[in-house]
Amino acid sequence: MGEREQDAALIAAGAGEIARRVRDGELTARSATEAALRRIAELDGQVRAFTRVLADEALAEADRRDAQREAGERLPLHGVPVAIKDDTDVAGVVTSWGTGRRGPAASADAAIVARLRAAGAVVVGKTAIPELTTSGFTETPAWGATRNPWDLDRTPGGSSGGSAAAVAAGIVPVATATDGLGSTRIPAGYCGLVGLKGTRGRIPVTPDEGRWSGLIVQGAFTRTVADQAAVLDAVEGDGAPYGAALAAGPGRLRIAVSTRAPLGAPPRAVDPEVEALLDRTAERLRDAGHEVVRRDPAYGSAFLHAVARYVHGIGRDRDRYVPGATLSRRARGFVRLGRTIPDAAIAALERRAERDLAPLLALWDEVDVLLTPVTRDPAFPVGRFDGRGALATTLPNAATAPYPGAFNVTGQPGLSVPAGRTSSGLPVGVQLVGRHDADPALLALGAQLEAVTGWPGWELPLG
Repeated sequence: MGEREQDAALIAAGAGEIARRVRDGELTARSATEAALRRIAELDGQVRAFTRVLADEALAEADRRDAQREAGERLPLHGVPVAIKDDTDVAGVVTSWGTGRRGPAASADAAIVARLRAAGAVVVGKTAIPELTTSGFTETPAWGATRNPWDLDRTPGGSSGGSAAAVAAGIVPVATATDGLGSTRIPAGYCGLVGLKGTRGRIPVTPDEGRWSGLIVQGAFTRTVADQAAVLDAVEGDGAPYGAALAAGPGRLRIAVSTRAPLGAPPRAVDPEVEALLDRTAERLRDAGHEVVRRDPAYGSAFLHAVARYVHGIGRDRDRYVPGATLSRRARGFVRLGRTIPDAAIAALERRAERDLAPLLALWDEVDVLLTPVTRDPAFPVGRFDGRGALATTLPNAATAPYPGAFNVTGQPGLSVPAGRTSSGLPVGVQLVGRHDADPALLALGAQLEAVTGWPGWELPLG
């Protein structure tokens, strides 16, 4: 096996296996980091997942991990190469927010980055996002178009598109994501990955507390549920129960299946292949012993709450994160649109939230999990929104992915897992939504699906 094949096999082995090999002395953190850097050099020209590659810094950090191991330390993610979404601070590196912003550099790591490092991970670079995380695709004047490794003419989604592309291509085994309206779950679905929007508050969002009125949640992409559990156990800390939940299994659950979109979402049918894969997933869950029923949530005004907070938040993000940076016409339009929504209107929505969301949350008095599509369609072509302004982008994006955002408002956990691939080979994801703090149980259910569908056995799309 040549070096290229060895690198691909190592990254595909995943975070848990890399960390085990480093802890056991079968592999050095430096060699794992060098493999990821070679994968970036080989593949990133095709997918454009990275905005910055931190090669020297990563190799120095890997050497520190090897020194820690020699000193007897054994860390959960020892030597695992990770990439960080470019809305998340890495000390000493400019956080670009998808713009051409050149400074100042971040003075400290964001909480999730600090926790990944404390768990032994090695940061190899920053990944591409749309300007101010505005869109469900990742294309900017400053960094170009990020592409889906399963079909380079298609989007990996957004706003965590660069991170998803990096993991799907087998460049790194883990990359961080943020999710305010589906920005973890949508790219996970498009790219054949595991992505959890956890219960609000389980992972700190420091220094971005309060962004989008609390919609934003930190997370990560992995290729397997076991790796997702390993990352969450590391970053949540305090005896986080994910590994134990996978070992115990999900038990027998009552699962509702629905394709109904929230009230207010632009109407459109679900793609037949997406619906067929959702139905197949429901059958697999039934075969696994779960009770599966058709039940539509009473979404009420959840979609209105989500969109209002998202648009309002973008209007405030410009001054908070990229004052003075040059923005595209589309991004300027998003900012102007957001500034038309008064702070008082958002405060009024927040006061009404408990009452407005009660009918939606009542579904979990009857069931344990809701199963929906992640998106109505597989990944769409790169360039579809070229030349379009903010409104002409927002409405079609909302029509494509109406399902995830409601659960940013409720704060519930939503897990995107692969359901299969279309006849043309594009991955399709499904969303599993649980009660508050049922994140470990959702992962256990995802692991059960993984076992029967075999998606970790999918080949790396670019070799």
